[in-house]
Amino acid sequence: MTAAHEVQDIRIAAPDGVEIAVRDHGGDGPALLLLHGAGRNLVDWELVGPLLAAGHRVVAMDLRGHGKSGGGDGPWTFEEAVADVAAVLEGCGIPDAVVVGHSLGGMVAVRCLEELDRTLGAVNLDGHGMGRAEQYVGLDRGYVERRLAEVRAFADAAVGRALPGGGLEGVLAYNAAMAEELGVSRELLEAGVRRGVAEDANGEVYLRPERVAGLGMQEAMAGIDLFGLYRRVRKPLLIARALRPNPSTPGMPWVDELMAAYVKGLHAELDELARTERWVEVAGVDATHAMLLERPREIADLVADFVRRVGAGEWGAPPQRG
Repeated sequence: MTAAHEVQDIRIAAPDGVEIAVRDHGGDGPALLLLHGAGRNLVDWELVGPLLAAGHRVVAMDLRGHGKSGGGDGPWTFEEAVADVAAVLEGCGIPDAVVVGHSLGGMVAVRCLEELDRTLGAVNLDGHGMGRAEQYVGLDRGYVERRLAEVRAFADAAVGRALPGGGLEGVLAYNAAMAEELGVSRELLEAGVRRGVAEDANGEVYLRPERVAGLGMQEAMAGIDLFGLYRRVRKPLLIARALRPNPSTPGMPWVDELMAAYVKGLHAELDELARTERWVEVAGVDATHAMLLERPREIADLVADFVRRVGAGEWGAPPQRG
């Protein structure tokens, strides 16, 4: 076992030969595997990981097509993501680890809970994508569908493309402004951006994932039935939701109204889920979607308490139906 708090960067081969970049934060105790969100990488866990390593064995990984992992030239699927997780767990000698994911990583964590027999529990930190049109409370369904298609088209057009005017410096400037607005570390946001930078055959800079993987990832997120998954789980699952809205999206003023309507529907459905499903609990975090950077101690405490309760057999109260 890695010595407590000794950080090591290693690479582990997935079943198809793709190399997955892993950061082992060390530590002793119940094992945790940390997964980041779409277009991000393991740097997002740099504040939370050391806090958790005080009482746990902690490993973070770059999802395929992200950060320093391979696999950007092939389609991205949840099936491959789960297979990558299984390879990392086996390679690090922690097959019974609790899987903790943020955003897209949270969706992968729930899939792991269902598909990997030895996964003891999972935590999904605000990983719900754009949801379903009927979850947007108070808005016309046709309007919501048009706006969601617009958001998807914007994301599809940008993924894996060379950075526009301003290039990397423009992205770093945007992240610096975001860091100031959220009150988080500018240096950490910059480190995350730089880990995800790549260069194409023409010498142009882009942010990973590559286009093929990125389009597959978008399709996978749009197609996943998360609430169907939630209702099928028979092992401990904690879902954390952000309680504060994200900063406004430049050039897309209608996004605030859209997201406010979505949050109403999403939270109502999560409340019902927690009330009726034995293995699911829902917690709120006083943060935006960037909760790993805004509230690292709160996230670490939330995860540590979850792991403690799972280990003590305190999870899974009878549901309150009716």
